[in-house]
Amino acid sequence: MTDTEEFITPSDDVKVYESFDDMGLSEELLRGIYSNGFTKPSAIQTKGVMPMVQRRDLIAQAQSGTGKTGTFVIGSLSTVDVSIKKPQVLILVHVRELAQQIAKVATTIGSYMKVKVLCAVGGNSVREDVSALEQGAQFVVGTPGRIFDLINRNALDRSQIRVLIMDEADQMLQELFFEQVMCILDKGFPAQTRVALFSATMPESVRTVASKILNDPVRILIPPSAVALSGIEQYFIDVEREDHKFECIADLYKNLNIAQAVIFCNMRKTAEKLTEKMTTHGFPVSCVHGELEKPERERRMRQFLGGESRVMIATDMIARGIDVQQISLVINYELPQNHETYIHRIGRAGRFGRKGVTINILLPEEVQTMKDIAEKFNIVLKETPQDLSNLL
Repeated sequence: MTDTEEFITPSDDVKVYESFDDMGLSEELLRGIYSNGFTKPSAIQTKGVMPMVQRRDLIAQAQSGTGKTGTFVIGSLSTVDVSIKKPQVLILVHVRELAQQIAKVATTIGSYMKVKVLCAVGGNSVREDVSALEQGAQFVVGTPGRIFDLINRNALDRSQIRVLIMDEADQMLQELFFEQVMCILDKGFPAQTRVALFSATMPESVRTVASKILNDPVRILIPPSAVALSGIEQYFIDVEREDHKFECIADLYKNLNIAQAVIFCNMRKTAEKLTEKMTTHGFPVSCVHGELEKPERERRMRQFLGGESRVMIATDMIARGIDVQQISLVINYELPQNHETYIHRIGRAGRFGRKGVTINILLPEEVQTMKDIAEKFNIVLKETPQDLSNLL
């Protein structure tokens, strides 16, 4: 077992299944799995699908881009009775783009089962969501605000829910979303409802909350030193002043053959300012953040996901979960304030074992933060080479 596959859990709790055929899944579900391009389970799928099939609570951690979404979609779909025209799976996520992505995967994998999937997020028509529920949606993915609204309207029937899943659980159980999530849980779910928490990072604070809402869970956890993806080369560039950061970005843009890249900023204003400066200097980039109007935000994300735009300047809105297969480079224009967010950011460049590169542009006051992150996650940082031609 490699370091990256190490997990902390009693051995009799977790059995490893090397094939989807060995999991006792229905023929319709298996056809959906294979039609989605899965051939054999990833490391987290070998361990994480069956506890859900067996109706166990679960807290599961795996590196970014290693198949978490497939794990909980397959595991939860196995519990759905398609003859019951009520919600049976409820998945909570923090942003609409991730909800849409999960709903798309569920629709594909559940296609032969003929499962009805609803993506319920802010900005969509409430009336249409209510109508979809009335018409028998069985698999619901949504953001906490919209799900809480649908529950308050008595539109989301919880009587048949078998699985409640929180993706990016460390985000859902901290900060902005914690109160909303707790309000949803307080609305009451059947005794049969099992709860599953998934994320690439599981800080101690989240494990503490999880211990209060999970019942005798299966635990699939990895130590901090194994969280960072080994396939991602991580570099740093030291700069003296803020304006030198732009010069670095421009130099990288001119000298690298980039398939697709994301440049992360901490604040909307910084992202917009950098986008304007890059555009003025003739570098085609797009920008996305949570304060954009819904149609414009969707248009820009669609262009990036479709490969029409190559370089996206973004806030942490897309640091988690968003899957763009061709991202080869992540640039941290600013280091995130939260250490775990760093891991999620760099994971955009290493989806499903692909090689990727992260470059961190550091002001003097950011150097210690970078050292702390590197020490916590056992990251080997290299100075960015002068010759960039072989970097990607």
